[in-house]
Amino acid sequence: MIRAFTLEWLKLKHYKVFWILFGLYLLAQLIITNGGIFFLEWLQSKEIDIEGIDPTILPIYDFPDIWHNATWLGSFVKILISFIIIVSVNNELSYNTLRQNIIDGISKREFLLSKLSLILFLAGVCTLVLFTSGLIAGFMYSHVTDLKYVFSNMEHLVAYFMQLVVFSLFAFSVAMVIKKAGFAIVLIFLYSMVFEPIITAILEFAPFTKDYTEGIVKFFPIYSIEKLCGKFYESPFARYIFQEIKEGPLWFEWIIPVIWAFIYLTFITWILNKRDLKS
Repeated sequence: MIRAFTLEWLKLKHYKVFWILFGLYLLAQLIITNGGIFFLEWLQSKEIDIEGIDPTILPIYDFPDIWHNATWLGSFVKILISFIIIVSVNNELSYNTLRQNIIDGISKREFLLSKLSLILFLAGVCTLVLFTSGLIAGFMYSHVTDLKYVFSNMEHLVAYFMQLVVFSLFAFSVAMVIKKAGFAIVLIFLYSMVFEPIITAILEFAPFTKDYTEGIVKFFPIYSIEKLCGKFYESPFARYIFQEIKEGPLWFEWIIPVIWAFIYLTFITWILNKRDLKS
């Protein structure tokens, strides 16, 4: 795995598009997860309250709530990581890098491992950045800083890491089929942000839906990934206006994304073994 990652790193370390996309992701993540205090202060300056509550007193950065809040917000920009994976894979296919690597003695298995190592590396770095920025924001603004609270609810960070990995594998599988990076990016964006959300919303909330249709929804690929950190309508901030929220993924909500990850890996391996490297 180390050799595979080294090979991948040599390809990417001087690639400007990689650094631009990765930098945009980290910047967006930091702004979204740590810009809340400035947003609340802006609301106060405009004399806007939330259910009669001064917005600046909302403890959105309190430990351990910060981990749920930060991962829910951070999940909105995960699509930028998928763009990195798509560009990386499509460069291999478009410029026949994969073919040349195999001619030079690198196996298809090592190619697969190199991309998996990239996915794990990116997910790990992004999770670490979220954890670090969360710690800093928490110690600056939290009313409680006892270690038992600081390191509580860390399962949200694990869920965030898994979400990034599985979504990246989804992007990897799409990139193996669609050779044009632009088309693959558009498809990923439309499916994950438009098509599936509309379909699942209809199945889940439309008046004509039945219990079994609502049960089917949880097995959709993007829906199951989103549930790890909470759907957009499952905001953890609802707790501050005294609404009940779901604190973390249920046991089956961990299993379904793992199954999808296995499906993506199986599909990628099948495509890789069947692909004509001359095409």
